[in-house]
Amino acid sequence: QVQLVESGGGLVQPGGSLRLSCAASGRIFSIYTMGWYRQAPGKQRELVATITSGGSTNYADSVKGRFTISRDNAKNTVYLQMNSLKPEDTAVYYCNAEVRFSPTNTLDAWGQGTLVTVSS
Repeated sequence: QVQLVESGGGLVQPGGSLRLSCAASGRIFSIYTMGWYRQAPGKQRELVATITSGGSTNYADSVKGRFTISRDNAKNTVYLQMNSLKPEDTAVYYCNAEVRFSPTNTLDAWGQGTLVTVSS
């Protein structure tokens, strides 16, 4: 019904930047909160940043001042600009969206994940 497709991951040196994108498609009436989560090897998935449909943002303390989340509601797309990357940012990054797909139903959609590796 609803698909989230991420792009933009890859290998970057410490101090470098990457921009992740996530586009939602399918049966979509509206999208509420969108966000990015990450999971490093051997660790639990954790919140990175979220953004509401109105543009209010929330960040994990570990990325504040380095990462910026934004969205284009017309394109059903959320972005994550990552600057000053550190090796500890290495993880699979997942896109998440709360989607209304019918007048009375919502679902919590997840992307397939994109790998970000920060290494010299």
